[in-house]
Amino acid sequence: MKTGIFVLIRALAVLLFLSVETAAAQHTQAWVELAPGPALSVRTIVAPDAVCPTITADNAPVATEPRAVPVAAFPVRVCEARVPQATARLSIGGVPLPTLPATINRLIVIGDTGCRLARGMVQDCGDPKAWPFATIAMAAAAKRPDLVIHVGDYFYREAACPPGRAGCAGSPYGDNWPAWRADFFDPAAALLAAAPWIMVRGNHESCARGGQGWFRLLDPYPGRVDCADRTPPYQLSLGGLELLVFDSANADDLLAPPEKVAFYAGQLAPLLAQAPAGSWLLLHHPVWAMWQGTLPPLFAGLSTNQTLQAAIRGLVPPSLDLVLSGHVHDFLSYDFGPERPVQLIVGTGGDKLQDLGSAPIAGTELDGMTVRDGIALARYGYLVLDRNPVGGWDGVLYAPDDTVLARCRLSGRSINCR
Repeated sequence: MKTGIFVLIRALAVLLFLSVETAAAQHTQAWVELAPGPALSVRTIVAPDAVCPTITADNAPVATEPRAVPVAAFPVRVCEARVPQATARLSIGGVPLPTLPATINRLIVIGDTGCRLARGMVQDCGDPKAWPFATIAMAAAAKRPDLVIHVGDYFYREAACPPGRAGCAGSPYGDNWPAWRADFFDPAAALLAAAPWIMVRGNHESCARGGQGWFRLLDPYPGRVDCADRTPPYQLSLGGLELLVFDSANADDLLAPPEKVAFYAGQLAPLLAQAPAGSWLLLHHPVWAMWQGTLPPLFAGLSTNQTLQAAIRGLVPPSLDLVLSGHVHDFLSYDFGPERPVQLIVGTGGDKLQDLGSAPIAGTELDGMTVRDGIALARYGYLVLDRNPVGGWDGVLYAPDDTVLARCRLSGRSINCR
């Protein structure tokens, strides 16, 4: 019975998203994301010759405006309307769109979701076991989240599928609409229909990789025609959460160039100085984490991210409880005790996983502080965080088939995952 209900809920989530697609002429996508302001950014993607549609927000019509006009690589029109964060009802063509509840009680966290097509590293994008993002998105949608946090790296199809490789044959590639649709929008459909999203920029959305798609489609700021290596951080207070969203796309893992360190420190200082109690910092790169897998001898023993470690040093306020990241393609938790925020990594959304290092996490020193407790899992999945009535959050890491991989208890600067 439980399996049957689960399948039914997933099917309904997909049908909801498909109904949004056909609610107005020529719609291909519609979703809601959080934007600075604060605001809800309602976005639609329509055919190149279509007019941007009108949405309904709390029973009032609101026109969407062009965010990005069609070009050769992106032959679609992107439309956007911004409405107050407290908007209770949204719809397009009579079909409801997700809004935020007064209190956020359930979060989904995913990251590093695209299918890897790069020189020397290839996934079979057509095999749901080799690339399970669509399965993960449907399973997560069935959990009925209030909010989805994606910690970055949406776009991975950078090169052509190698000749003779049946598992990815015919896949689009390059920073263009067909590749973005295949890597993110189609597999994420059910989860985009389930709740508003916070979109964190990853290094795969840098200007040298997927920057065009990022700024046309997902960047939380108003549309722009150019690509910027760095964008300003912003703060969100919503439903009992205090979130600091930071663009670390241009940070270096194993180097700390002085110019970058100074720039990021200049962004972090005012952001963290006014962080409310219990704040979470959302950024793609972990600040304090062991690098999984093998590093070249020159960098052996270094942790990630060297740029951010140097930039944030001396700036961490007592009000910051958690750093939530992706980038390392595993699930990792680091508890340093009350002297440092928890570092949590959820880079398990679909891209190739990384081999775990052999060194134990607990007892390791990272940037001058010893890890008190931690866990590392090289398994695909998604994290559900439920607000605990007595304080903190209860987390469950689910595999794509909804097998429980780990359970966590997050409270202030303490996390315990088993």
